[in-house]
Amino acid sequence: MKFKLKDKFVFLTVGILLILCSWLLKPTLSPTAPTASATYQYKSIHSPDGIGKFYQGREIAQVMGHTGASWLERPSREAEEQPSKIVNAIDLKPNDVVADIGAGTGYLSFRIAPLIPKGKVFAVDIQPEMLDIIKSLKKEKNISNVEPILATESNPNLPPESVDLAIMVDAYHEFEYPFEVMQGIIKALKPGGRVVLVEYRGENPFVMIKALHKMTQKQVKKEMQAVGLTWRETKNLLPQQHLMVFEKPQR
Repeated sequence: MKFKLKDKFVFLTVGILLILCSWLLKPTLSPTAPTASATYQYKSIHSPDGIGKFYQGREIAQVMGHTGASWLERPSREAEEQPSKIVNAIDLKPNDVVADIGAGTGYLSFRIAPLIPKGKVFAVDIQPEMLDIIKSLKKEKNISNVEPILATESNPNLPPESVDLAIMVDAYHEFEYPFEVMQGIIKALKPGGRVVLVEYRGENPFVMIKALHKMTQKQVKKEMQAVGLTWRETKNLLPQQHLMVFEKPQR
């Protein structure tokens, strides 16, 4: 009888030790490691204009595909949005390197390029069809300092510390991975480099754009602060959009 009790005690002890070992050896995540659930949230019920993915409390809008290229190049765009004021307001220097993120057809890239004759424009887009349009227009316009770059949904594919200014016109709100893309942009910026976001004013219900394709200043500042950018100014010079300027900290 004593032998059986001892035997049971040995088995119980071994079992406890095995459980403890398996628990101690179980891989754990670092408490500081970011997780997908911490950055993004997903909802099955969402706006028909969104993708059901939320970042910083904002639903991400659907991307305007290359089939909408003609809308970007519409003759009425200057009268409606006055994009020439954007180009004049971003204080370009002749040797600046500018990244036009979500460049589309290159509408803005080709207006910036002549102002930086010793610099260049990286025309960045995730759609090869848009880059084909840029290549065609580059040849047609005989502009040599626009360089098309194919990005991914999470990476702008820009050289590190190569960019003086990154500009996004009516594009940021459609980024499927805004946190990752902005991290890539920050790595590409030189110390003290600027980020300019132009977005339809979400505070104004009379701006006749779908709600998910507009952003408030408060939301933009919140999302740029999340990636370490500092707000410098908002220029209220456009009829329907904010022009917001942020800066990468100096070393």
